[in-house]
Amino acid sequence: MSDNERRIIKTFPKRSGQRADAPKLPVKKRRVAAYARVSTDDDEQLTSYENQVRHYTQYIQNHEGWEFAGVFTDEGITGTSTKHRNGFNAMVRAALAGDIDLIITKSVSRFARNTVDTLTTVRKLKEHGVEVYFEKENIFTLDSKGELLITIMSSLAQEESRSISENVTWGMRKRFADGKVIMPYKVFLGYRKGKDGLPEIVPEEAETVRYIYRSYLEGRAPSHIARDLTELGIPSPAGKPKWHVGTITSILTNEKYKGDAILQKTFCTDFLTKKFKINEGEVPQYYVQHSHPAIIDQDTFAAVQDEIQRRAASGRRRFTSHCFSGKVFCGECGGLYGSDSCRHEITWRCNARHRLRTQCTTPTLRDQTLRDAFVLAFNRVIDNKAGIIDMCLGIMTERCDTSGIDRKIAGLKVEVEYVSGLLEQHIAANARTVQDQAEYKRQYDEHEHRYIDLNNRLAALEARRAALRAKQEGIERYIDILRKNDRISTFDPALCLNTVERITVFPEGRLRFEFLGGQVVEG
Repeated sequence: MSDNERRIIKTFPKRSGQRADAPKLPVKKRRVAAYARVSTDDDEQLTSYENQVRHYTQYIQNHEGWEFAGVFTDEGITGTSTKHRNGFNAMVRAALAGDIDLIITKSVSRFARNTVDTLTTVRKLKEHGVEVYFEKENIFTLDSKGELLITIMSSLAQEESRSISENVTWGMRKRFADGKVIMPYKVFLGYRKGKDGLPEIVPEEAETVRYIYRSYLEGRAPSHIARDLTELGIPSPAGKPKWHVGTITSILTNEKYKGDAILQKTFCTDFLTKKFKINEGEVPQYYVQHSHPAIIDQDTFAAVQDEIQRRAASGRRRFTSHCFSGKVFCGECGGLYGSDSCRHEITWRCNARHRLRTQCTTPTLRDQTLRDAFVLAFNRVIDNKAGIIDMCLGIMTERCDTSGIDRKIAGLKVEVEYVSGLLEQHIAANARTVQDQAEYKRQYDEHEHRYIDLNNRLAALEARRAALRAKQEGIERYIDILRKNDRISTFDPALCLNTVERITVFPEGRLRFEFLGGQVVEG
């Protein structure tokens, strides 16, 4: 007889119930929590969110053998990352601390759309004996099949998020291309969302914006304007009592205040991390003229931008508040003249000589001397304003014509619209029918590259046209100043700031005024 034939195997059947004399131990209830999330703040989603909370509270409390450990929630938070989900993170901390045994959630996509985050969290909980149950997929993570199913479902959720992000991005870019303006109204001074969805002017806030522009053109520095607004008790765009230089600078350079809009200044670089960066040409930008009501007229806005450039180019100190600052230069070394206050009188002198870098012999000037000289120089320009205006009009005709560029822009816009239609059709077809995704991606990239190239060419032409128009606007502004003014008898700081390009001081004390229209007056 072989060994296999001699081997005897006995089976002991499973016992039902406990021994009569065995001690009866109390059954410990399982501590159960739920997690609910919606990713947007609209009314429909918030209703779903409230329903989830109500459902899980009743579901856990009515289950025999379960102890209610709370419902952890996040509303209006994306699922692509757990970094900023306070409810989710609080739940995980409680579970790891031993306060939760089981977590119930609607689905893998409600838990997280990022595969890495999902698996990392589930494994961390698993190590501490905490189970997660996904209702929709009927997955228990402590089940032997749980992790494989979670990996598959999380990957599908992540791909769904990528697809949604791609479609949302395209929708946003199409909206930009159509010239539809979006503003962060809660922190944007001067506008609110109107009934038609377009920006609407807030009168009292608009007056603050105008005060900022007017003060800057009168020679005030952003730091002084910020200090003034803080002292006046006017709240900042974010509703704070204190104003900062950066806020003033942002308002002074934001084209939306003149009724135009640059769209897609930033873009999302990663749909998972939701990181944004400044658009430096990686994706198209769109400049929409007259997209909404203007608070600042075009001329004033252009004057402010010119003044910002002049101050930056001349090295003018940010904290100065004088209209001559950054405009007075030494005729010997070319250095900038700086101001000095002594006995309540302002004087101007060559900075380079003052710092012992040069041996300039140009004189130190009293502020009143410069003021009187400006009055004389401006009156000489005004005496010949008819001839100067004719000369400026001729310059505009010869050097500022944009008709050729306008025709090229119109042609490119037709091409952009055509390629935009191709992209929309391509995305719609992929949504309707199953396609080879590699081929879909190849064609999508081909259309998108063509679309981006056309928009880059369009942007370059529009930049050239904008430069010519800015030059024309500058000349028109100068002409308007000449037409509105006659000879003056007293010094006007705003008039000086808006008409004088440069003042040169020569050794013998002679001054040369260069005006924005190109006129030079020496005396």
